[in-house]
Amino acid sequence: MRGHGFLLANYVPGTSLVHRAPLWLKFLLVLGSGLASFLVVDWLVSAMVLAVLCGVFLLTGAGPLRLLGAVRPLALVLLVIGLFQWWQLGAPTAARIVLNILVCVVAASLLTATTPMQRLLDGVASLAAPLRRFGADPERFALTIAIMLRSIPYIAGTFADVRDSARARGLERHPRALVLPVFITTVAFARQTGEALAARGLGEAED
Repeated sequence: MRGHGFLLANYVPGTSLVHRAPLWLKFLLVLGSGLASFLVVDWLVSAMVLAVLCGVFLLTGAGPLRLLGAVRPLALVLLVIGLFQWWQLGAPTAARIVLNILVCVVAASLLTATTPMQRLLDGVASLAAPLRRFGADPERFALTIAIMLRSIPYIAGTFADVRDSARARGLERHPRALVLPVFITTVAFARQTGEALAARGLGEAED
């Protein structure tokens, strides 16, 4: 199975200011970008915020191709959202909504591109630590995030490969030729993941 990017940029080693920034500050950046998508009502402001984030991303040394790769999978979805909102609410609102989504994606990519995965998961576990008093397990929560981050690109890559294979056979218009192989592969991947976790004693209920 060939690799496929999906939404967020992979970690790029570096010594930039963003790389050396505290993890909590990066989390705040992502959180603030998400809140901004609800609060900003001017598409020009959204465009300026996006431009600043893209500039910061490039300054980390990750490169424009990696930034493009993080955004490209959303292109079709953003086009549909933008056209629908343009039809319903007008061009300025459509532009603001699309730009705010891009702000969130670039901010999250800035986090993942400058933070090693293990450090990111340790940070998630630390943030979830207060939930332990309610019976939650922060380590399992971080493990769930790790599995999700591994599974989504795999499933996206599976769909792309199946789609290419169906197109080569002239079956791209047949839903069964696309859905069934992806479903079977996804179920097999889930079973393999579950068996691997069980072999390590993970995922079992504690007494």
